[in-house]
Amino acid sequence: MNQNAIVDILLIEDNMNDAELTVRQLKKHNLANNLVHVTDGEEALDFIFCTGNYKGRAIDKLPKLVLLDIQMPKINGQEVLLKVKSDPRTRTIPVVMLTSSKEDPDIQKCYALGANSYIVKPVNFEGFAEAIKNLGFYWLLLNQPPV
Repeated sequence: MNQNAIVDILLIEDNMNDAELTVRQLKKHNLANNLVHVTDGEEALDFIFCTGNYKGRAIDKLPKLVLLDIQMPKINGQEVLLKVKSDPRTRTIPVVMLTSSKEDPDIQKCYALGANSYIVKPVNFEGFAEAIKNLGFYWLLLNQPPV
């Protein structure tokens, strides 16, 4: 991928089955043309803040949407969320927590840290497919982000 290409969606998911299903559903509805998938919180922060393997990337090429799991290796999703929402350059990026955790403390903490939405992954394929389709349509096509 060209490091300075426009990124519509940054998918931060360590479960390859969930990532594959997410990408497949987004592609099915033509919502994944400019998608980047990373598998841990450290790589996600490197991508967003143009450090590490992504130090050549332009910081002004921010993703239009971040889909973020909570349970991530190296740096968990809540820490990624905190760093993204704490930085003036990135705080307006919509971050949707897409996780299997239904725990109320996780939900409360994510919203307190600035999550724009919290979606519990449905366990059946049809529910998951519908959730991803609706998520993509809303955040990429209907939502009007700040300029």
